[in-house]
Amino acid sequence: MKKFTFKINGNQYEVEIGTIEENLAQVSVNGTTFDVELDRDVKPSKTPKLVRPKPVPLTDGADSKPKTNTPAKTAAAGGVIKSPLPGTILDIHVKEGQEVSIGTKLMTLEAMKMENVVNSDKEGKITNIKVDKGDSVMEGDVLIEIGG
Repeated sequence: MKKFTFKINGNQYEVEIGTIEENLAQVSVNGTTFDVELDRDVKPSKTPKLVRPKPVPLTDGADSKPKTNTPAKTAAAGGVIKSPLPGTILDIHVKEGQEVSIGTKLMTLEAMKMENVVNSDKEGKITNIKVDKGDSVMEGDVLIEIGG
């Protein structure tokens, strides 16, 4: 419903326009309802109505896959440590052949003028360090390989 206030010859009128079907409109003036016949048909607006599908939470899907690995699943198998952010390697705290456990400090990465510590989320022996101090890395680049 659209509401309007009119002032005609000093008198104030509260007008509500209700339903409009073809050329008939239901109008309420100061609480009194009138059926008003329009001299022409009202054309529907050409603005398309946006219809969106109902959102479905990901938890309701049948084919859900975990987005990340848990440390317990990857701890025994070893694997790779990837860069969490693009940045520069400031310091490497481990050596090849060293045994590491979950939470071991591996290296310090400078990203956006902040120092970020990269910790191990795996257990095993470091088989290969892919970067050197001062190297620039992108997000997702392999930094260290850990054997199981």
